[in-house]
Amino acid sequence: MREELFVSGRNIPNIDPYLNIWHWQIPIYLFLGGVAAGILFFAGVFTILGKENKMTATVKKAPLLVPFLLVFGLFMLFLDLKHKLFFWQLYTTIRLESPMGWGAWVLMIITPISILWSASYVREVFPNWDWKFDFLKTAESWLIKYRLWIAWPMAIYAVILGIYTGILLSAFNARPLWNTSILGPLFLVSGMSTAAAIIIMLSKDHKERKIMGRIDILLIVIELFFIVHLLMGFLAGSEAQINAANLFLGGKFTAPFFTFVVLLGLIFPAVLEIFELKGFKVPIYVPAILVLLGGLIFRFLMVEAGQITRFLY
Repeated sequence: MREELFVSGRNIPNIDPYLNIWHWQIPIYLFLGGVAAGILFFAGVFTILGKENKMTATVKKAPLLVPFLLVFGLFMLFLDLKHKLFFWQLYTTIRLESPMGWGAWVLMIITPISILWSASYVREVFPNWDWKFDFLKTAESWLIKYRLWIAWPMAIYAVILGIYTGILLSAFNARPLWNTSILGPLFLVSGMSTAAAIIIMLSKDHKERKIMGRIDILLIVIELFFIVHLLMGFLAGSEAQINAANLFLGGKFTAPFFTFVVLLGLIFPAVLEIFELKGFKVPIYVPAILVLLGGLIFRFLMVEAGQITRFLY
């Protein structure tokens, strides 16, 4: 029987996966969405804990990047759309079973939240910044007063956004590699790890870097656990799932996956961060950049490999 890709309730014949436009727009979108989600989550949580003045880069500096990350990520998603002029139909057609619909609304909510959060800290990060209009100064005062109220929904929607980046793939039932519930938590943890890496690079406070370094080590351990769980789950599944796992266990993706994702993107940065916590002098940019590159390559490999896997009929 001809293999078919199930999208939005319609069966669409599959094309050669190597001709698929998903090769670069979607992995970049998933990566940026995960980073943005992680940054906003940490900013919200440390604000709720009352640590905003001790975690300056986490709460004040890093979130300034998020609106740009989200807008650029949405632009990548827009480039991937086949019928670009009809993107607005995601907001007029309500389908509770559609991950893309849920993601569109989450992005619609969290993007303005990130802009408001960033606006409330612009003058603290850039002392020379001046709002030209009085109503903007009034709005800034209101945002500063109610930051804690903003932090709660921001942290919650950040978690939803981080999980959504994995669910977006897992909703494609025709692809064995993506058809697993572990992708949501895995992409969430990976996004938080890459966010921690950016915060470490932006921070000038040694205590803050140590805190985020410890968090990143924990996230890396959890991410490795999820990866092992993912592969073991496939090996215990159907023939199609076993074939999907074999792409990373002796197949064409084994070398890049274990070299650039597991070794250089997770284990080696974790070792360097442990050395730094022990007092050894380690350039902070090295493990952070490796984590970021590992997270990006991981998404490219998952998208690429997922398009190759298929169920046998």
